[in-house]
Amino acid sequence: MQIEIFTTGGTIDKIYFDAKSNYEIGEPQIVELLRDANLTVDYKVTSLLRKDSLELTDDDRQLIRAAVEKSEAGNVVITHGTDTMISTGLALQGLAGKTIVMTGAMQPARFRFTDAIYNVASAITAAQTLPAGVYIAMNGQIFDPLRSRKNVEMNRFETV
Repeated sequence: MQIEIFTTGGTIDKIYFDAKSNYEIGEPQIVELLRDANLTVDYKVTSLLRKDSLELTDDDRQLIRAAVEKSEAGNVVITHGTDTMISTGLALQGLAGKTIVMTGAMQPARFRFTDAIYNVASAITAAQTLPAGVYIAMNGQIFDPLRSRKNVEMNRFETV
């Protein structure tokens, strides 16, 4: 397997039920996205969690780290909620021999207008081309979790 993709929940997998934005985290959407994209890369999808990233705990981050460490794949993509993606990226630092790229979406993948497709494609490409380390693929850029932040007002990630 060339890439292992771990899903943890977040907006990318959200299902909204009404105009008040009540939601739940649904089935991982990445399998459908990759099938529709006719992806020819060898990959495996492993669902770890179905949580909003604001609900992730340190134990959840350790679960993610252990799964990545145990994976036989050297190239890893993690779908994750954007609010605490940087915290999880920091928890993944120091895993030797792994290129880990985290990504998510500001709008659910189920929406007609979503950034999910572009972000996932960027993450898969980055996982295959970047050297070992931990990265975030969002907004058409690759970020280092040690030097980035989510700008909530502008709805994007940026280097600090």
